[in-house]
Amino acid sequence: MFAVYASEPNPTEPLKSLTVGERPEPEVADGWVSVDVAAASLNMHDLWTLRGVGIKPDQFPMILGCDGAGRLADGSEVVLYPVIGDAAVAGDETLDPKRSLLTEKYQGTFADTVVVPARNAVPKPAGLSMAQAAVMGTAWLTAYRMLFVKSGLRPGQTMLVQGASGGVATALVQLGRAAGMQVWATGRTDAKRAVAERLGADATFPSGARLPARVDAVFETVGEATWAHSMKSLKPGGAIVVSGSTSGPNPGADLQRLFFLQLRVIGATMGTRGELADLLAFVAQAGITPEIGLELPMEQAEEGFSAMLGGDTTGKIVFTR
Repeated sequence: MFAVYASEPNPTEPLKSLTVGERPEPEVADGWVSVDVAAASLNMHDLWTLRGVGIKPDQFPMILGCDGAGRLADGSEVVLYPVIGDAAVAGDETLDPKRSLLTEKYQGTFADTVVVPARNAVPKPAGLSMAQAAVMGTAWLTAYRMLFVKSGLRPGQTMLVQGASGGVATALVQLGRAAGMQVWATGRTDAKRAVAERLGADATFPSGARLPARVDAVFETVGEATWAHSMKSLKPGGAIVVSGSTSGPNPGADLQRLFFLQLRVIGATMGTRGELADLLAFVAQAGITPEIGLELPMEQAEEGFSAMLGGDTTGKIVFTR
């Protein structure tokens, strides 16, 4: 079958191990289902896989792609939940120490067919296209958990999204707007800030700019480059919710500010299958159109990977079959 895969780990030049070609048809184990992929979205995780991060060398070649949407054998349209873990662990698959994602141990979605546990095929709302549904499983699910499960924000409160042109950040802007938050966002360029405003941000600011007031919560995916600004932007008792560190993982903690103002730092990773189902229902009911910055045939995957590496797009990059 057709597939886009990592042929081997390449820490320094990841695109050199990106291969577009043929892979064997997958076998379907008991309790698993085969899904004909209609669309799949690109994540930074796919670049880490190409670099060999989080995957053992003997697991290559590995078909890339954590997210996707497609059809079961009976024609049912489904969205793929990418976390493969045991929900019996504290009622949350993301807390299972043995959990895995598609592309870490199991072959991914950038192919004609992907095989997943039956529970990982979640019914797709009729109001979402396949391309829109394909962005939900990682970036949008992460944003949903950050906002609705972890932050404690209520409608009317003010949230700040750092670096608001990426996949998780644009999802946060759109979800926050739909939920009645006052949404502020930062961006490095006028064009990136304009995207956040178009998606519903009430106000945007250059990265690191002094804000007109402090906020109830900051949503962080950037890390070292924005951390000091995030800490200074919070009201006493406010929260930083963190799901990534693209600029570096070791920010200065500013512990005096943390304890004196009783700030909270909260980590968030992905979400549960139940949260994905809730996210899909909310997006459909609210009439949200997820931001897709680039849509390409899967055969042109290298173009999409290059765009992600160069930071040339906003929102999500989607590959279609």
